[in-house]
Amino acid sequence: GQTNLKSPQDIQVYVVNTNFTLRWNYTGNDTNVTFSAEYQWFENTETNETEWKELPGCQNVTRTECDFSSAITEYYDTYHVRIRAERMEEVSPWSSIFEMIPYFIAQIGPPGIKLQSTNGVIKIKVSPPEANQVRKMWISHLDFKYNLVIWENSSNAEFRSQSIFPTDKIDDLAPDTTYCLKVQATLPLDLKEGSFSPIHCVKTTRKAVNDLFCATNVSVLALNMKFHLHWNNQYKQHVSYNVQYLIGYLKKLHDDYSVKWLNVPGCENITDTQCNFSSIITTVSGFYYLRVQAMSEYNKSCLSNEVKVDPLRTNEIGPPGVKVDISDVLLHIQISPPGGSESEVMRDHYDLSYRVLYWKNSSDNEEEIKMKEIKQTIGTVSDLTPSTLYCVKVQAFSEFYNKSSRYSEEKCIRTPGDEIFPLVILATFVIALIAVLLVATPLVFALYQAYAKMKYVFFPSCHPPLNIEGFGGQLFSSPYMSTTEEPIANCCIIETIITEEVNQIDFKDYKHSKQSSRDSGNYSNDDDTSGSKVSEEMLEKEIV
Repeated sequence: GQTNLKSPQDIQVYVVNTNFTLRWNYTGNDTNVTFSAEYQWFENTETNETEWKELPGCQNVTRTECDFSSAITEYYDTYHVRIRAERMEEVSPWSSIFEMIPYFIAQIGPPGIKLQSTNGVIKIKVSPPEANQVRKMWISHLDFKYNLVIWENSSNAEFRSQSIFPTDKIDDLAPDTTYCLKVQATLPLDLKEGSFSPIHCVKTTRKAVNDLFCATNVSVLALNMKFHLHWNNQYKQHVSYNVQYLIGYLKKLHDDYSVKWLNVPGCENITDTQCNFSSIITTVSGFYYLRVQAMSEYNKSCLSNEVKVDPLRTNEIGPPGVKVDISDVLLHIQISPPGGSESEVMRDHYDLSYRVLYWKNSSDNEEEIKMKEIKQTIGTVSDLTPSTLYCVKVQAFSEFYNKSSRYSEEKCIRTPGDEIFPLVILATFVIALIAVLLVATPLVFALYQAYAKMKYVFFPSCHPPLNIEGFGGQLFSSPYMSTTEEPIANCCIIETIITEEVNQIDFKDYKHSKQSSRDSGNYSNDDDTSGSKVSEEMLEKEIV
């Protein structure tokens, strides 16, 4: 049926740690009205069908708020909440639905704190939110960061904020002065800031007299991952020192770390006011704390203030090494990373770049210094002027850490003179000489072959034997040239010399055959005169 009851309005859920409060407004003027709420729990995100259940702690309440902390056990699931007004058997329509994922709307509660004033400082111990609760919204208390706000308890107080560890001390305070403070827990990764703790006040004390021999002005000097601790000694008597360190993450714990300080090797019971503690820096991802324990000749002890060392941020980058070389057209620059070749940390973690400055070192040259930035350890400069002195210096820098080194020492080198024209002349001469040789060699060879042929034809080197040469008054010449025979006179031979003539005829026949054999068919004596043939026939007849 119809009802005159109005629905609750402005439904809100407030979550602090694991405490859940439902609040609403009711604008009706009805009396004896109570309120009851229901909720849906979506354990399985794949389905939207789930039944409404009564919300524990929010049934038949008379106020406009209720606590339903016991109903919520899963802080990353989705919940729906609704509420209505009731009077006897009469009920109002349900309110609008409030949807929530508890973790995303939860607020961080205030931390717990304990204070102790001693020796001019205030020691503080912070307990994380939900320290005494069984169920926790915040899974790891190590993720908490703590902000402190402190001020003098006076009318014109100035507020001072600083980050603190769960166990810490606050120094730089005026003696015999009342200070008030409060602490807030935060989760930076989730962008959540919690509520401040209740305000606590405490009065400081005066420092002990034996602090006069404490180490003062403790500072760290670090270059290329070589770390040194320095301090001042204002005590004139004999004092020895122990340098102690603490690994940084121990301060994040809520345990007492005062017994976990360790001595730096090589810096125990020393009288110097400096210590090389590079050996304890075993990782660059964490941080360290150092302090100096002074011991007087009367066995009194005093601890200095602590200094924090974040290796990559505390360390300073030294100048790189530079070597220069030059070619005909390029200036070569070779860079050695700061710290030398053994310093892997400088190369691997700083992601170094290099700023190269170079210029002409000449008294009459007014050109400005030129700059180029490179990532590699080898660079080049072009467009060089011959016979000019160039100077170079290099700076290493890291953009991520916003650090830069001093510039290296200047390195200068002179470019060679303008030797291009002599080189061109030399190259031209060599090329011409090779061309002449390539052309002249076959030409000379051809001329030599022609000369040999002509010499063989016109001036043969082959001669008849000496016993034949000139016999009968006939000379031998070139076998290829035909000779004009002198006419042989017809003569009458007396019998008394027949034998001689026969021998002569035999020799003539031998001579003719020999010559015919040499000519290989190229020459023949068939062209003898008829007079010679007649004479031979007459001789034959007479012999017969």
